[in-house]
Amino acid sequence: MSLSRQEAFRFVWLIGLVSLFSDMTYQGAHGNAGPYLAVLGAGGTVVGIVAGAGEFVNYTLRLLFGYWADKSRAYWLIAIPGYALNLIAVPCLALAGHWPAAAALFILERTGKGIRTPARDVMLSHAADALSGQGLPAGRRGWAFGVHEALDQAGGMLGPLLVATILFFNKGYKASFAVLAIPAAIALILLIITYRLFPRTDDIQRKPVELSREGLPRSFWILVAGVGCLAVGYTDFALMAFHFKKQALLPAAWIPVSYGLAMGLQGLASLGFGRLYDRWGVKTLIIAAVPAMTFAPLAFLGGMGLALLGLALWTVGMGAQGSIMKALVAELVPAERRGSAYGLLNSSYGVLWFAGSAAMGWLYDHSLHGLVIFSIVAQLASLPFLLAIRRSKTT
Repeated sequence: MSLSRQEAFRFVWLIGLVSLFSDMTYQGAHGNAGPYLAVLGAGGTVVGIVAGAGEFVNYTLRLLFGYWADKSRAYWLIAIPGYALNLIAVPCLALAGHWPAAAALFILERTGKGIRTPARDVMLSHAADALSGQGLPAGRRGWAFGVHEALDQAGGMLGPLLVATILFFNKGYKASFAVLAIPAAIALILLIITYRLFPRTDDIQRKPVELSREGLPRSFWILVAGVGCLAVGYTDFALMAFHFKKQALLPAAWIPVSYGLAMGLQGLASLGFGRLYDRWGVKTLIIAAVPAMTFAPLAFLGGMGLALLGLALWTVGMGAQGSIMKALVAELVPAERRGSAYGLLNSSYGVLWFAGSAAMGWLYDHSLHGLVIFSIVAQLASLPFLLAIRRSKTT
């Protein structure tokens, strides 16, 4: 049986709290992954390979486990082990004595995230469906995904700040990873509670589904193309942080703090744009995308004030994408194909994000103006696709 509206509200908040403590755990670790590997004896090449390999595994597995989620409908059977891997790997970093062990744990954490994410998003889309039908263009899908993304990013803010506090008191990296066992344990307890309360979130028949292009609407593929262009034009925070440090735009100790605050702003943006999506539909993503296109010239060509403004616009754009594109999938794709759809969208987004970030990293060493032009052109290329989604949603 599908969720009632009241149950759907409860599910959204509970799974959002799971994400809050999960993000608090692994985002707290991510901010110090490079320095920790360096302390254990790894060089820059190793750090780059570990980061790249982790994200490659993360986004590749989303495609595979999205398909399995559609095929089996065993959402919790997929999500719970994924969360366990994702969360347990982080405090185990405190026990790593050499960089190969730490590298394996960082990749294992990304593996767990790749496994769990599509199944979690499908269950959340079921709750969003149950909240629809309130006279708004998209029901309450934007609100559901916006609340989840806001709680997710609240954890993304608190985790780095917690780790920064531990390091501020000179307790060391191992202590900072060990303390993350607390939010990890809370997340797992809340996950089990949510599963016990909501063992099923849908009423779809358990039938096999073939993963094929014909099984997904044309509007979905237009969405993939549009957000793919946005992904190519968005650099990773690491490159902006590198620029801030190199140009002495921010003191080194304030760079992780700026990241934590950016995660908090991203959560607020996700919630706000999610609500706007419920009223205005897909054009909300366009409204958010246009000012965000200016982040690159501000962040890479301006002084401290303009660089922080650029970071803020980058953050707001990320927040809008996080809630709106997931809500759009729930609106465009039939419920029985959403695991595959989320897997495809996330995988393509991640691969294109990596490609764009790598290109902008190379451009950074050769031409800052070239980097800025590349970013703006890639994001502008998304607009025709985003405008076309509204016209093709019924095809």
